[in-house]
Amino acid sequence: MKKILAIFIVAFCFSSCEKDDICADETTPRIILEFFDVSDPTVKKNVTALRVTGFDDNGVQLSTPLETFSGVSVIKLPLKLTQAATKYSLVLNNTSTINRNEDFLQFDYSRQTLYVSRACGYKTNFTLNSPNGVTRTDATPADNFWIRFINIQTTNITTENEVHIKILF
Repeated sequence: MKKILAIFIVAFCFSSCEKDDICADETTPRIILEFFDVSDPTVKKNVTALRVTGFDDNGVQLSTPLETFSGVSVIKLPLKLTQAATKYSLVLNNTSTINRNEDFLQFDYSRQTLYVSRACGYKTNFTLNSPNGVTRTDATPADNFWIRFINIQTTNITTENEVHIKILF
């Protein structure tokens, strides 16, 4: 009787496990920005001390930076799930007192929420508004834009396997 009870308990435990208990699918993608040299747009260019700070839902800049990037040519930034726009401050050469330059990027988009699976839940895909899904502004017009050109590679942000925006500086 004890053997039958033990077999029953083991069978019951394994029957509650499902293949989809671990999420292997992609979740909500971040927007991928890749940086290039403005003098030769085919050459990737690493950023130096690029501090990225977001804004809250009321348009107030957050006091804590999202991240500081250095020595990379690709960055990934999250977009807001409950808003139709996300704004970031991008400060190049953040640690310098002479060459520090701040520009703002605002991403305007529509959202589509999709059910992925029981383990993954929902994900949100984004579509940048056409024709101006990205707006660039300068914090201090006297220092000019450090972001010289913005090239939207794809308006559909459904995966992190491709570059969405190319920035030339």
